Amino acid sequence: MQNDSLKHFAIVCAAFLCGTASLHGGNWAPAGDDIRTPWAEKIDPSCPLPEYPRPQMVRGEWMNLNGLWDYGITEAGATGFKAEGEILVPFAVESSLSGVGRKITKENALWYERTFTVPKKWAGERIILHFGAVDWKTEVFVNGYAAGIHTGGFDPFSFDITPYLKKSGQQTLRVKVQDASDNSFQPRGKQCLINSGIWYTPVSGIWQTVWIEPVPLSHIDGYYTENDIDNGSVTVFVDAAVAEKDVLTVSLFEGGEGYSAENPASGAAIAKAEAKDGKAVISVPDMKLWSPDSPYLYGLKIEITRDGKVIDSIDGYTAIREISVCEDKGLHSYKRMALNGEPLFQFGPLDQGWWPDGLYTAPSDEALKFDIVKTKELGFNMIRKHIKVEPARWYYWCDVLGIMVWQDMPCCGDYVIDIQGEARDPEIVEAQTNIWSFGSLLGGTDCDVPQAWKDNFRKEWEAIMKSLRGFQCIVVWVPFNEAWGQFDTPEIVSLTRSIDSTRLINEASGGNFSLSGDIIDIHNYPAPTQKFFERKFINVVGEYGGIGYVIPGHTWNISEKWGYEGVKSSSEELMSQYEVYLEELKTLIKVGYAAAVYTQTTDVEGEVNGLITYDRAVIKVDTDRIAKGNRAVITSMNE
Repeated sequence: MQNDSLKHFAIVCAAFLCGTASLHGGNWAPAGDDIRTPWAEKIDPSCPLPEYPRPQMVRGEWMNLNGLWDYGITEAGATGFKAEGEILVPFAVESSLSGVGRKITKENALWYERTFTVPKKWAGERIILHFGAVDWKTEVFVNGYAAGIHTGGFDPFSFDITPYLKKSGQQTLRVKVQDASDNSFQPRGKQCLINSGIWYTPVSGIWQTVWIEPVPLSHIDGYYTENDIDNGSVTVFVDAAVAEKDVLTVSLFEGGEGYSAENPASGAAIAKAEAKDGKAVISVPDMKLWSPDSPYLYGLKIEITRDGKVIDSIDGYTAIREISVCEDKGLHSYKRMALNGEPLFQFGPLDQGWWPDGLYTAPSDEALKFDIVKTKELGFNMIRKHIKVEPARWYYWCDVLGIMVWQDMPCCGDYVIDIQGEARDPEIVEAQTNIWSFGSLLGGTDCDVPQAWKDNFRKEWEAIMKSLRGFQCIVVWVPFNEAWGQFDTPEIVSLTRSIDSTRLINEASGGNFSLSGDIIDIHNYPAPTQKFFERKFINVVGEYGGIGYVIPGHTWNISEKWGYEGVKSSSEELMSQYEVYLEELKTLIKVGYAAAVYTQTTDVEGEVNGLITYDRAVIKVDTDRIAKGNRAVITSMNE
């Protein structure tokens, strides 16, 4: 039996439309003359990133609003703008691929405007406007009416714009964005107005896909799953607007290993259950578990029916796996991470997720997938997504390809250095001068984060977790890194656990531990090392390495080029040093360490410590040789 929920899964649907009003592709060109990725020249400015942006919840009718929009930059308090040119959405205004390449500050507002036409066949439906992510404060206007406001740079949001639409003809969409970047306590990761060292070019405005879709009054808003592998069941939690007589059902279908959008799997229906109070429990016979070696996905279909007629339907998928804490069978009973009940050493790169041409935004879905594919080819089984949140399709590819993910929360502070302090208000500088205890379990202080920004941090972290918890590739949440903007750690751990108790919590990667999470995470550069050990927790090396190597012609146009291990003169020197660290990791594993993170996947701006160049054009290492060494480290834990 053909599985329709997988046939259309995460591809450009047959009913896909790309809004074409006000698009003039011939006027667009990348800004600046810095290096770009190979995918940049393949961009179609009439509709970049045309793939369906929400692969876990696909509807057959939608319209992509990516493309060229009018833009302008004004004072922050302005109530309107005059177009200064065109910007390519969804690339941030600072990026090359936006065609603009300009920075904004807290004194500015960035404006966007375009028109679109709602298809006649959508008449009678509610029209939902979706934003994958916009950094940071977003105000949306439709035909001059205020449609909604959102704050947060990393979570998806949407508005029902039906009341503001004209009955026919062109509709005008206007967006106002304000972004203070690091001159505030908003979560912003490694963005800094003065980019230097490990701090990168800021990202402002729309940086993920914008689209609209029609839905009925009774419709599905979202879902996530929780697995019980001991009892052979999956619980599907559905968020839906359902009328009194409507019936909400969830169906599970066979999928397949190696599932991909290019080669959609098909399978027979396994089970169907009615959702009561938004929850459906499905028994799964002969349960197939997801792992990096066998990334099996099941198809899902969720439907609302009324008197036997389907009112709303979405196609999606899930994976079945369990992440937990276990003790090994050795003399010391070290705590390890278990995947599906079996101890597994987790080993992967620190992945910043930056692009020389698109900054936060990969130039194409193929590019987005590229980094994950190469990570697998290099023999890793995990990625630490470092203080950034990716578009949904990135996590989809991790699910499909089989790679575990540690998901960081973007920080709201850092260690202020003089050059960055020049771009910040004095109170912002002063409140971030906390103490980072990275060589001991004890010590360390909180940042003096104002209460309003603490509340906002909690709001954004909750929204990020809720938007991502359906992706089973994610196995660890990381709320804080190296004490950057860190505050009230036990409370944030409690919040994290209340939103999702099925994953492990790495409360403070690199130091300032409250001993309320599951993991003690040590950072050390360049070599992995044991600074201290706490046997009541899982102990990991959350960052090490950073071996630099410059490939001429493939570096960012910045004078400072550096790595934590210095800069090697050849690939062989890099490989030899890397292999020394592999042997040191094997020693650490024998004395209780359960995971390691190498810095890093790619070069980023001035950092040349990637295994791949910033433009993704050159793999700096011998792939087969490094993969063999990495796999040997992973398997050594159970030898």
